Order: sequence, then structure tokens, then C-alpha cells
Amino acid sequence: MKLVDWSLHFYELPYEREVVWANAVESSGLYALLVLVDENGIQGVAEGTIKATWSGVSPRSLAASLEDFLIPKVLGVECDGPAAVMKRLEGVPENRLAKAMIDNAAWQIDACRTGQPLWKVWGGSQSVELTWAITRQPPAVMAAEAARVCERYGFRTLKVKGGQRLDIDLEALREIRAAVGDDVVLYVDANSAYKRTEALAYTLAIRDAGATVSEDPSPLRADGLFAELQAAAGIPILVDRTCTSAEDAAHYLEKGATALSTKAGRIGFSEAREISTLAEHNGARVALGLYAESALGTLISLQYGAAIPRDLQLVAAEQTFYLGIVEQVVTEMPPVKDGRIELPAIADYSKLVDWERVRRFAPVG
Repeated sequence: MKLVDWSLHFYELPYEREVVWANAVESSGLYALLVLVDENGIQGVAEGTIKATWSGVSPRSLAASLEDFLIPKVLGVECDGPAAVMKRLEGVPENRLAKAMIDNAAWQIDACRTGQPLWKVWGGSQSVELTWAITRQPPAVMAAEAARVCERYGFRTLKVKGGQRLDIDLEALREIRAAVGDDVVLYVDANSAYKRTEALAYTLAIRDAGATVSEDPSPLRADGLFAELQAAAGIPILVDRTCTSAEDAAHYLEKGATALSTKAGRIGFSEAREISTLAEHNGARVALGLYAESALGTLISLQYGAAIPRDLQLVAAEQTFYLGIVEQVVTEMPPVKDGRIELPAIADYSKLVDWERVRRFAPVG
């Protein structure tokens, strides 16, 4: 693989409604699109989610890091596949999102050279089961949303965003359960809202209310307190915010972790797959966590999700945020039926990009 050209584009897409995250409130999402081109004209694309409190980059800082010192390390150099591309970036610290985008685009070039979509190269299934995430709102509103999406799309798993206070989180679980029935799996992501000394009591409370997983109930660290929490919880403690590398994953596994988040849009395919391998070898499971991707980023990330073995999956893939985005930059998007999506069977995912829409939704200024 020899990369000979590249380009970077940005687009801002409006949401259907205002979204309340743990650390931000927004009505639209800002995204970056990286295109890498090899010497044979094959294109690989990758999407990055631009949020100051998530990725820690702005359009200008991302562009500068790529142009000034990351792309120059890989452009015009013969590399033996994506692993060798990423090897050339090892000497540059930080810049996680930029590196992830290079990694994901390089993997897709590699897939195009085989003539098969990446999910198939990795032995995955074209059909992927999905989870819907219900963001913070009053419990009655969350329950109404849960009923609506389960009825419309057939979701059988719901991720409930907690952290609004224990009593409110428990009320939300009760109302959502009443709205969707007993057959839908519920789990809670508190986004580290509670103190570490409160994490066990919180987890036991949501477990008794029907939650099957407690994601980031508090700020987590791979230490003895985490080991005690997981041992006493009775349900998996899903580590997300502080599991952003295979090194992080190894430390948590040493402390008895049973569930790790792998966000391909945040850390790249290579790192996500390495975490999955470590989890499998240690009897743990992984989740393909949401990164608020657009439809394009969703299809890219789900290629990794499609290849996660069933017995390694903690929950269904969380890549459904795009359904709440009003506009998209793809030529078409497969429908969600019975809680599942069928991934495109083409090898070249750059053909899914609607370039006129990319230009139309470029941020002003």
C-alpha cells in the first residue's frame, strides 16, 4: 500500500431534537471526512466526530495535525497494509482521532484491493443487530421515545442514559420498562455521574430495576476499587471513557473487567480489534459503543461491529444515533428492520458519499 493523496472535509448536520449529553447540549453534529488515495486510485474514507468534550479537537486543530505531521509520515511510502501505516505513526503522541481516521481509511483501501467489503474480509455477517440509546430527558419523555423507536424499528435492546440522579434514573427505568414490555433488554450508562464510593450502590439499584449492564457508573480506574466493584456488582461494569487503547484494556482485564467498550470511530479499527482479542482471551466481552456518528460513519464503524463474534458481544451495536439526524451525506442508507441493518455489500465505501451534500453542509466560516 502506497498512499499518494488525501483530502479533509467537514460537514454539520442538524438533529431532529436537542440532545443532552453528560457534558454538552447540542442541536447539530459536526463531522470530519478523511479521504486517502493509494497509487492505484483506490479511495478509503473515514469519519471523525468533532466534539470538544469527546474528541478534544476542532476542525482547525484536526486539519493541522494531519497536514503538519501525520499525513507526511505515510504519504508516498510503501507500507505492508494498515498495520505498517499505523506503525509509522507510533512516534507521534496523542492525536487519537486523527490516527483513528487514518487507520479506518487505510483498512478500507485494503478491503478494496480484495474486492470484498471489510466486514466480509473479517468474516462478519452482513446483518447487524442494533441498540437504541435514549439520551437524558424527563422519564416520561424517555419512555415515550423508547416505545416509539421499538415500534418503528423493532429494537430489542435499549441503552438508557443515566446520571440525572438515582431517583430519576430509576424512574426512567420503570417507565421505559412499562412502555416497551419485558422482552426488551435495558442497560444504563451513567457517564461517570456518580462518585466512586457510590458506584456499587448505584449499580445494585439499577440491577434490581432490571438493568443488565452498568456502564461508567462513576469515574473508573483500573485499580482495586474497580476490582471490588465488578466482583460485587452481579452484572457487567462496562468500561468506556477510560478504555481507549489496548493498554487500557489490559490493565482493566487484570483487575477482573468483564466488559469493555470498543468505539471504532474514536480509536480506530486496529485498536478496537486488539481490545476485542484481549477480551476474548480473558473471558470478557466487548460493546461497539456509539460515537454519535452520521449515517456514513455508522456504516463505516459497523463493518467492525459485524465481525465481532456473537459470544464476544456484550450488547447489540449502538450505532443508531444517525436515525435522529435530519440530513445525511450518503447516497442511500439501508433501512432498519426488526432491529437490524443490512450492510452494503460493496467493497468501496467511498461510493456511498454524496459529495454535493458534503459541500452543502460544510460549516460556514
